[in-house]
Amino acid sequence: MAEKKLSIFERYLTFWVLLCIAGGIALGKAAPEIATTLNDFSMYQVSIPIAVCLFFMMYPIMVKIDFTQVIKSAKTPKPVILTLFINWAIKPFSMFAISYFFLGYLFKDFLPGTEILANGEEVELWRSYISGTILLGIAPCTAMVLMWGYLSKGNDGLTLVMVAINSLMMLFLYGPLGSLLLNVNSMPVPWKTMLFSVSIYVALPLVAGYLSRKWIIKYKGIKWFNEKFLHWLTPISITALLLTLVLLFSFKGEVIINNPLTIFWIAIPLFIQTIFIFAIGYFVLARWLKLSYHDAAPAAMIGASNHFEVAIATAVILFGLSSGAALATVVGVLIEVPLMLMLVSICKRTCHIFHECLLDYPQCKANILVQEA
Repeated sequence: MAEKKLSIFERYLTFWVLLCIAGGIALGKAAPEIATTLNDFSMYQVSIPIAVCLFFMMYPIMVKIDFTQVIKSAKTPKPVILTLFINWAIKPFSMFAISYFFLGYLFKDFLPGTEILANGEEVELWRSYISGTILLGIAPCTAMVLMWGYLSKGNDGLTLVMVAINSLMMLFLYGPLGSLLLNVNSMPVPWKTMLFSVSIYVALPLVAGYLSRKWIIKYKGIKWFNEKFLHWLTPISITALLLTLVLLFSFKGEVIINNPLTIFWIAIPLFIQTIFIFAIGYFVLARWLKLSYHDAAPAAMIGASNHFEVAIATAVILFGLSSGAALATVVGVLIEVPLMLMLVSICKRTCHIFHECLLDYPQCKANILVQEA
């Protein structure tokens, strides 16, 4: 059987991502009215244009899921317990500790000044930046992680199960953890924003994928579905991802251009936090639990990535659009995609360390041959 090759979108995805980031920033700088007009189309602080892009990014992934495998995956407790432990027992507190060390101690002198928050309170800028990183740390990814799991060739069914569980947990734990770590009397949680986001990014493409898969297989057959329909869908998901990046960075292009050094200082703890959480989940806990590569990769990806849409919306609602907290959440968007693509590459290059590796991936075969030699 001929080995399946990556499409041009997948093969040069890093290049396309960087190009779209630059294009989005340029669009926001050259024609800010376009970004403003697009951003005005929102519901419960969720941008409708981005929601549409994310739907088409998620649908091609959802439609590939065999729900009989989802049921089997849900009966596998180890990876689900792992991702819950990482997301809610480690990640929020490690994010706070790492960001406080860098932004509140090591880089404090580089972040002078104060700001007035939306509630009228005056705080140091470095504290506001830390607040933004906290909002990222308590929001596990429930949308784009499906793309990272897919690109790393992990268990799509298990990824969906873990995303659904974490989405539910976020509804209950986002407020209490945010209130604790932000050290405020109470934290107003945008429940409508969260529910609407999960509906657009997960529920809607899930239902559409399930129904269309069932209908297509019934009338066209599984062979046509796999060889024709899925082949036609392949570039749609990647294209939607790239268009999403253009829109996101066009919204925040002016902020990024005006704050290059501040963005650099904020990016350092976010980068370290992401690598730390991924390493703990993938190289330590997943191997200790003896997970297969198919389960270890998505479990680690969910822990490493963030639901930046919810974090940005929450920062704007709590502290204001021009706040340091909002800027910090935008930095999370800026570094997340290239960083997660790097982690996807690490996963595929190290899949041989697991007792059940991805034998149909060429790099895994090469690594195994090297190990045996």
